[in-house]
Amino acid sequence: MLVETLAFALVGLVVGAAALLSLPAYFPAGRLLTTGTAVVSALLAGVIAHFTLNGAFPAASIGISATASALLTSVLARPDLAADRRPVHRHRPHRAGAHRRHRPA
Repeated sequence: MLVETLAFALVGLVVGAAALLSLPAYFPAGRLLTTGTAVVSALLAGVIAHFTLNGAFPAASIGISATASALLTSVLARPDLAADRRPVHRHRPHRAGAHRRHRPA
């Protein structure tokens, strides 16, 4: 179990580093938060998978750990705040007073 725990921690570090290196603009939170989320989620998912599978399939436990770590780390991604993806206003600008319609009484 000790070797698997180290493998889960290493998987979390790799997932966190890959997220930060591949899409740094998508993670405005600190590097420690992103990497810490990846490591903790990999450890928790790996331990749960290990006990669920009775330790019979260590490769599957590591795969589940990597998947859960990637999914939970992606929750921190903020593509709307990325510098190259500014939101574009999709509606036409309104004229002043155009939304008011005066009906004769």
